[in-house]
Amino acid sequence: MRRGLNVPLHSERPLVVGRKRGDLILDDPLVSSSHCRVFLRDGCFVLEDLGSTNGTMVDGRLVREQVLRPGAEITVGASRMVLFVGEEAPSHDDDSPVNPVHLEIAWLLDEELVELQGQQNRTRSPADVIGQDLRLPPGLNAVVEVVAGADAGKVYRFTRGNVAVGRRQGEVPLSDVEVSRHHAVIEIFGREMIFLRDLGSTNGTYHNGRRITVSKLESGDTVGVGKTVMKLQVSR
Repeated sequence: MRRGLNVPLHSERPLVVGRKRGDLILDDPLVSSSHCRVFLRDGCFVLEDLGSTNGTMVDGRLVREQVLRPGAEITVGASRMVLFVGEEAPSHDDDSPVNPVHLEIAWLLDEELVELQGQQNRTRSPADVIGQDLRLPPGLNAVVEVVAGADAGKVYRFTRGNVAVGRRQGEVPLSDVEVSRHHAVIEIFGREMIFLRDLGSTNGTYHNGRRITVSKLESGDTVGVGKTVMKLQVSR
């Protein structure tokens, strides 16, 4: 079963990926000893291939160095990673100016190939694994309302952080015949970190009318699958 692992990226030091050396070790013969690294430069995350034998791909294209956009898919050997970048709102407990806190997370999709070294590996909790039990953040309420299609008027309330959309399956079971059985998933990591992923559906998944593979959602956005349009509402 394909599962995920949250790997935090730090602005102070790069994340090195390799088969034998680095912060993220991939047990894969197609991965070089020190394969690539991700680091922050001028406010953007950059991926640099470290002279690997089989190369590093970003969004299906072989690269030596590439600025990463949120949602970029990185392929290293048989492993795929997706960069998620979110932002938390600043606290306003007093009148002093407060800079927003940025939360940077890389999502490793193929967890069975991964071993994290050092302290990060020893302290990882089960909540870090994105599988069937992603918890809804405390105090967050989320629903999707079907605003167009065969199921118009139905409202589905989130009771977990990952909600599957499918034809008569999942947490959002739709009767639309143009929806695939396993069509898409909505994942909530926080109010400012909500993502929509297509699961290889036949007819595609749309965010505010634009076809996507991975996209960041906000409250009030629409999600289109088949002939169905849903609206996401998030509140505290």
